[in-house]
Amino acid sequence: MDELENVLRTAVPKVKDWRTSQNYLEDGVIDSIDIISMVSEISDHYDIDIPSEEMEAENFCSLQSIYDMIQRIL
Repeated sequence: MDELENVLRTAVPKVKDWRTSQNYLEDGVIDSIDIISMVSEISDHYDIDIPSEEMEAENFCSLQSIYDMIQRIL
């Protein structure tokens, strides 16, 4: 999780705490542009392609949901 948190910090440096919120979108922590940055950084770091069926809001709402998505893809 720490590795993923560092990747997300690189992608969206304005977010200082990735662990507090349980729904980044509803809490206004990130927006759709931030998700694009996150997808790019995650794809590069983990050398994966995130398929379109995984591009759903619930996969980007918390550190755990992002981690779970990456694990499914890997």
